[in-house]
Amino acid sequence: MWTTTQYRRLVQGSAWYDLIVTVAFVTPWSFAALHGILTGMSQALNLPGELPPFEPVHMLMANLLGSIVCVWAVLRIRDPQRIFGRYDAVARFLFSAWQAYALAHGASSLLVIFLVFELAWGIVQALPVRTPSRASSLPHLTGFTPIQREPRH
Repeated sequence: MWTTTQYRRLVQGSAWYDLIVTVAFVTPWSFAALHGILTGMSQALNLPGELPPFEPVHMLMANLLGSIVCVWAVLRIRDPQRIFGRYDAVARFLFSAWQAYALAHGASSLLVIFLVFELAWGIVQALPVRTPSRASSLPHLTGFTPIQREPRH
């Protein structure tokens, strides 16, 4: 179970992960470079599955995905609300489903790395957050000794 502060950091951490992993998807040029790197890695490691060349519409979809995910990431970095973490968990489970579908239909095994991270971030953001009680949000008065007054006669 997360505390509110821990959960906010978790939401920010998942957002930073998204921004770092997805920023290359934002433009056709950066995605083309990333695609070349991933293709080379897949071939060098002789991984099963394919990473086909991208046509203009594929590139458009990759760029739209990158743009939206990066904007969503910046929002969560700047304002890591609990509700954003919950929505992000749902989105990650959806992404995971489509990644598993792609893998089942011959996508490059490199996708497994991303699938593991999507599931991990989704699970940890779906875990409960401890709601602070009103008493625990009050300042702690450790060591406080009330002043004893003498009774008046």
